[in-house]
Amino acid sequence: MLPSSLFRLDLRRLILLLAVVSAAAALLNTFYASYYVQREVLIGNTLEANRVYASKLAASIESFFKTAQQQLAYSATNLTGSFHDEARLQSEVDRLLLQTDSFNSVFVASSEGVIRASAPNMDASQLANVLAGTGEMLHEQRPMISKPYIVDSAHTLVFVSQPILAEDQGYLGYIAAVIRLEHQNILSFLIGEHYYRDGSYLYVVDQDGRLIHHIDPTWLGQVISDNPAIDAVMRGKAGSTRLVNSRGIDMLAGYAPVSLPGWGVIAQRPTVATLAELDGLMMAILRHALPWAMAGLLCIYLLARLISQPLWQLARGARHIDSDDAVKQIREVQSWYFEAAQLKRAMLAGIGSLHQRIGTLNRDVLTDPLTGLYNRRGLSVTLDTWQVRQQVFSIVALDIDHFKNINDLYGHDIGDQVIKHVAQLMRESSRSGDVLCRHGGEEFLMLLPGVCLDDARLVAERLRLRMQMAEMPSIDTTVTISLGVAQWRPLSDDSVEQALKMADQALYSAKQQGRNQVVVARRRSSGTEEQQCD
Repeated sequence: MLPSSLFRLDLRRLILLLAVVSAAAALLNTFYASYYVQREVLIGNTLEANRVYASKLAASIESFFKTAQQQLAYSATNLTGSFHDEARLQSEVDRLLLQTDSFNSVFVASSEGVIRASAPNMDASQLANVLAGTGEMLHEQRPMISKPYIVDSAHTLVFVSQPILAEDQGYLGYIAAVIRLEHQNILSFLIGEHYYRDGSYLYVVDQDGRLIHHIDPTWLGQVISDNPAIDAVMRGKAGSTRLVNSRGIDMLAGYAPVSLPGWGVIAQRPTVATLAELDGLMMAILRHALPWAMAGLLCIYLLARLISQPLWQLARGARHIDSDDAVKQIREVQSWYFEAAQLKRAMLAGIGSLHQRIGTLNRDVLTDPLTGLYNRRGLSVTLDTWQVRQQVFSIVALDIDHFKNINDLYGHDIGDQVIKHVAQLMRESSRSGDVLCRHGGEEFLMLLPGVCLDDARLVAERLRLRMQMAEMPSIDTTVTISLGVAQWRPLSDDSVEQALKMADQALYSAKQQGRNQVVVARRRSSGTEEQQCD
């Protein structure tokens, strides 16, 4: 079993405990505040980075389509006078295909939808895919970017077309370029990969909210609902938001619209990936803060030892206050701060007063020999002690009614028996901590510590009734007592002597009012009232 001294609370341990708790609370608060701030900064930075990335990518896609339309417009102008020259048409589509990596294929179609030239040459399946998008272009007869077409659930085709007009502005047909988002070209290079490699990715939706580009081809053509980023970008808004995607993953998304084709670009990163580096940051903070915290605790321990040392020495002196060298031990205490110096001074004064009191008690008899109650000296010692302790107490002063007549009629021996009987009733009506005194010949005092006036009155009344009903041997008449009740409180303006005098005056009033009764002395002074009972 561990010794009880390990669990003893003293000032040094309390200061150290308070310091440790305060330091731990401050460290945890700093750690939490740092974590929260860094977390919000990382999330905010990621949201802003994705927004900027999506906006730049949207601007690049917009620029790409504008450039593609310009290239096709230039070719359409060149073919105005040579639309029926097959060689010239083939030469132009070959040039467009080889000039840049913008297109996967280029073709020229007549106003009837017949493919006049293509580069590269298309097989039957490719022609079928191309012809699927020609109806829209033949119908519109204007520069346009088609809606994306999902082919074989794994490929997305986009047509960019420019009408070819005769010199008289008659519609001859159109020149078109095919862009496959999953094949090699400038557009697929732009949207092919996100910058990060930690689960981040981007996707593109068309004006209907369909996925036209995604890292997982099986998602192509699907319409995603309840996605705030897609909803916002379809309304032409750019920005960032935190969301949970269709797979239930918490993501930080940035989005931006591409106005020319009516698309939207969404770049997003998993929140867990963003916050992964936060653990490292927190450990770095902890590594830097912990040594200083330990050094601070060591300093606090040394200061706690220094502060508590004088009080510990004074406590040791108080524990052995009855030893012969107690005064010497206390005098040797180095009380280097105000509170310790005051305690040291008070202890030395108290020891001197205690020794003086002990000497006085040893020399004088404190009790009345007839009743065994305190005499006037015992009363004085008690009152001095209670004043030092600032003890609230009530006073019951009592006197035997017509005691002189008892002595005259029955003799002093009978009178002494009456006095003894009163003293015995006082003992039976009091507590162990109450002080009972014989104040004079037939006068008595009861000092009731911590008792309010109303309770003191009840004690006095109970004693009066018991005396009235008591049967006194050798006396054929009822013996009664009169009582006065008062109270002393440390904060009042009245001294103890004044409180005793008030009790005596209340006793005198009881006698004046017919004897055998209790009178309570109540007074108000300097805003301080007697203690009232709850």
